Amino acid sequence: MQQRGAEPRPTPEAGRPARLRFPDGFVWGTATASYQVEGAVTEDGRGPSIWDTFTHEPGRVVDGTNGDIACDHYHRFREDVATMAELGLGSYRFSIAWPRVVPTGAGTVNQAGLDFYRRLVDALLEHGIDPLATLYHWDLPQPLQDAGGWMNRDTALRFAEYAQVVGAALGDRVPTITTLNEPWCAAFLGHASGVHAPGITDNAAALTAAHHLNLAHGLGAAALRSVLPATGQVSLTLNLSVVRPATDRADDRDAARHVDGLANRIFLDPMLCGQYPVDVLDDLRHITDWGFLRDGDLATIHAPLDLLGVNYYSPTLVAAATPELEQRTSTRWVNDPQGPDGPARYPGTDRAFSVPQAGPYTAMNWRIEPGSLTELLVRVHRDHPAVPLMITENGAAFLDEPGPDGVVHDADRIEYLHGHLAAVHDAIVQGVDVRGYYVWSFMDNFEWAWGFSKRFGLVHVDYSTGKRTLKDSATWYRDVIAAQGVD
Repeated sequence: MQQRGAEPRPTPEAGRPARLRFPDGFVWGTATASYQVEGAVTEDGRGPSIWDTFTHEPGRVVDGTNGDIACDHYHRFREDVATMAELGLGSYRFSIAWPRVVPTGAGTVNQAGLDFYRRLVDALLEHGIDPLATLYHWDLPQPLQDAGGWMNRDTALRFAEYAQVVGAALGDRVPTITTLNEPWCAAFLGHASGVHAPGITDNAAALTAAHHLNLAHGLGAAALRSVLPATGQVSLTLNLSVVRPATDRADDRDAARHVDGLANRIFLDPMLCGQYPVDVLDDLRHITDWGFLRDGDLATIHAPLDLLGVNYYSPTLVAAATPELEQRTSTRWVNDPQGPDGPARYPGTDRAFSVPQAGPYTAMNWRIEPGSLTELLVRVHRDHPAVPLMITENGAAFLDEPGPDGVVHDADRIEYLHGHLAAVHDAIVQGVDVRGYYVWSFMDNFEWAWGFSKRFGLVHVDYSTGKRTLKDSATWYRDVIAAQGVD
């Protein structure tokens, strides 16, 4: 499949009813990730992860912070779950820290780590909240990285062992388990641009990592199927992109096709179709000979999938690489901590650049364009109509702090969420099977290379005291859930 950048986007807004009601059974949730919220990085047998290592290296995180304590969710999860119940959440999407369960990445299982997640799942179920567990949200055990990490094929095999352990322990009470969260970030931000752990800057390494992450998904899915009950669901979450050319010139349109391959089809096609796109293989032969792709890999990666999670925040604008862009390039990728201060090489390739887009922006300097989410969902449904979709992350960072009344009046976030929920509804009206929506994030947390400088949460966290305070967006979302829709 090929991204058609010049294709008109659907605009069903004119025909909308006054209230956009979502289907019965539509899941309303929020999401977090283990390293971003848990803290307790050395407690109860947890081993070190690549993010523990990365964040303690000077200059890696914008504000010099780390996730050692984060939101202290490890100790305060009961309080947090009670707040989720207060908001009326139907589901909570969390990730499991691999080094908390298998501290060295392979071998001995840490029962104390598994018991934490048992307690969390029990607390959720006691409040009528369905747990959605993600096995890998980037915190690879450091010993596996020392052995090559995702550039080492063996890591995919170790992931399958870990998946089987978690599936056997929690699968009777967790209805859906997700293998990977955003393998694009792990592969390309971790191994090409280097702004995420483990901080490698090598395009060939990024492509190798991408394939081994794909393989880990397939092996992990099979391992889960071997231990889950018949009703258990296996899912995957991808951060998919709407990729557009900066101009209508042929070279920019080809750059958009090329980046669509790296951002979307390098994961979608092997996982859902059992093959890598021919154009992606051909485009990158000057970087890799694809020798890491072995017989039988694609059949393994093409594992049956019950649900595809879609994480989405903003569209992507790209231009073909030129000497002029090379001279103006930013030292970091444009959608990471430096913001859209200039063109930057798209991670994993020397053929295309990300370029700044017109506003309005979030505090991450990401363009706000709700209609692009409709465009993406319609495209994925068109190309893969048999796979149900779930919005597993959508949200926005803004510069919000408590006012004199002690409340965060985050009208910008409410507007962002409202617009994107309307975009999801537009996609459903057009026949897309979207089954739920998870706001990123339940609470402010450690935002990777941004540290604590960016806040995505519905719940404000005072990082000095740990105090949680509902923002206006939290009470707004509670009302949306109660009404099963938005005005």
